[in-house]
Amino acid sequence: MTALRRTPLYERHRALGARLVPFAGFEMPIQYTSILAEHRAVRERAGLFDVSHMGQIHLRGPGAAASVAKLLTRDVSDLRAGQVRYGLLCRETGGVVDDVTAYRTGDDAFFLCVNAANVEKDYRWVVRHAEPGAEVRDRSDETGLLALQGPASADVLAPLAAPDPRALRRFRFAEGRVAGCAALVSRTGYTGADGFEIYCAAQDAPALWDALLDAGRGAGLVPIGLGARDTLRLEAALPLYGHELDDETTPLEAGLERFVDLERGGFLGADALRRQRAGGVARRLVGFELASRGVARAGHALAHGGHEVGRVTSGAPSPTLGKSIGLGYVPAALAAVGTPLEVRIRDQAVPARVVPTPFVGRR
Repeated sequence: MTALRRTPLYERHRALGARLVPFAGFEMPIQYTSILAEHRAVRERAGLFDVSHMGQIHLRGPGAAASVAKLLTRDVSDLRAGQVRYGLLCRETGGVVDDVTAYRTGDDAFFLCVNAANVEKDYRWVVRHAEPGAEVRDRSDETGLLALQGPASADVLAPLAAPDPRALRRFRFAEGRVAGCAALVSRTGYTGADGFEIYCAAQDAPALWDALLDAGRGAGLVPIGLGARDTLRLEAALPLYGHELDDETTPLEAGLERFVDLERGGFLGADALRRQRAGGVARRLVGFELASRGVARAGHALAHGGHEVGRVTSGAPSPTLGKSIGLGYVPAALAAVGTPLEVRIRDQAVPARVVPTPFVGRR
């Protein structure tokens, strides 16, 4: 049995009394107090996450831009240094290798922030398909990553950071210093709230964590575990790899057409995705809410008119809405808002209906 890995903040989590669980090969905090309290802290004030388990794959050299253009479903020809773009890495079949954020740090320099469970797979994929003149390096182990999220996050971060992070627009980043540590500050996140992701050297992560918690105490900043991270991203209807996305699922099925530049083409999977669009997408990812008591969980069957039609990919009670919500795949003909469904929970058919997503708008 392979030993679980630990982020640079493992001892901080233990000292704070976090409940630690296995996640993507790491021993990670799922909660410090309660998922409900931590969720509400991010929606109402601010929360600090350790996401150092995420991976960073860097591309540098004269072939870097061509490599990213080939790998990513998004056009990066107009991406300037200091900008971030969300996109997908696709197989030639159109299935998703991973969903990533691409950072341009210079004319010939990029890095991809990738999901923790996919670092090795993504690295091999990028190396395999990189264009000549591109140097590819996995810098995940040497990088710490903190996420400061919530409406008070900018005010918490600003006194510690230079340049002033409040000047950053969404999907922009700046390199500078935070609490005396060299850092890259990006106005991005995975919660549906305003916030920042802060990249630093792995050895600086504990000092940065301490400084942020100390600076934000008066604003109600608290540490947040992966449990609340999941309920927050679910309310925002953000996909989780291994649930909404995988090697067999295409971005068109997942409702991510806006992140696929099919008119540009030229990227891996483009031809297959064009064929799928022309022929019609057979299934669609939908959001749904339960009409009575019960909690939908990944793997539960979705039914319509008593017949099984799909599966739940993610589900949980929504702390913000006070009702159970979920995501799942159904035939395209049943994807319209208002369509009645049933979620089979413990042999009971719990009524549900398709609703618009995101469940909770950006705040």
